[in-house]
Amino acid sequence: MTGSQAPAPVSVVPRRMRQLLALLAAVVVAVMVYVALELPSTENTVVAYGPVDQFAMAGLGIALAAGVLFLGRSRVDADAAGARIRNVVVHHQVPWTAVRAVRFERKSAWASLLLENGDEISLLALQAVDTEHAVRAVEGLRALHAAARANEPVAPPLLYDD
Repeated sequence: MTGSQAPAPVSVVPRRMRQLLALLAAVVVAVMVYVALELPSTENTVVAYGPVDQFAMAGLGIALAAGVLFLGRSRVDADAAGARIRNVVVHHQVPWTAVRAVRFERKSAWASLLLENGDEISLLALQAVDTEHAVRAVEGLRALHAAARANEPVAPPLLYDD
């Protein structure tokens, strides 16, 4: 951009979702540790529980908690070149030239990128429950998109453009 400074890079994660998932993971670990500690006192005529079973139950709780925390790993990093999106499992790297618009509808749970080919990529890191944090991030993404698109040459008119 001439005469002004380029927009700052944007990096965002889902704040409230991560807090909720951390609380849920702590509850899962606490419940499983409680079950592990109470396991030897369980009377059963078929199975005898021992320390190995206690460790297994505690380990299962830790594994379940790690799975819960895995759900909060969404992230969006964007700069003048484009956006790198990491949703729960899927990763995208999108240049601004492929993006038509940064969308964040009032009733949407999260933002999205509308691509030039008509596809849409959900930005799970930009959630409506993060209110002002999400709004600032979307404004930053829109500024980066506008700055990148401002440098593009104007397409010539089509011969039979209606």
